[in-house]
Amino acid sequence: MTPLGILMRGAGHEPAHYALVLATAAAAIGRPVTLFATNAGLALFRRDGVLLGDPREGRLAERGVAGIAALLEAATDLGIRLIACEAGMRAEGIEPPDLIGEVQVAGVVTFLEAVGGGQMLSL
Repeated sequence: MTPLGILMRGAGHEPAHYALVLATAAAAIGRPVTLFATNAGLALFRRDGVLLGDPREGRLAERGVAGIAALLEAATDLGIRLIACEAGMRAEGIEPPDLIGEVQVAGVVTFLEAVGGGQMLSL
C-alpha cells in the first residue's frame, strides 16, 4: 500500500488529535504511516502530556471517542513511525528526554525518505 506521511506542525489539541485519528486509521487498513512533528506540533510527543490536560479530552471520553492517550497507544501497537523534528525541537527548546519513549529524533530528510512517493498531509 501507499505510504502516508503526516506533518504535524499545528499547535493545540484538535490538530494533534486528528493527526492521530488519520494515522491510526491508515495503519489499521495496512498503510505504512510516518507521523512527523515539528515546532508547536511537538506538543503531541511531549512526556509531560500537555495536550492530555485539554478539556476536549474529557468531552471525547464522555462521548466514547478515543482521546490522544488511547490513540498514541494504538499508534505504537500499529507500528506507526513517530519522528520528532530535530530542528523543530531546538527551535522550541525541547530536549530528547522531554519526549515519550516511542519517538525517534530525526530530520526532514528522514521523513521524506520514509514517505517516498507516498501521500503527505499537513496539519
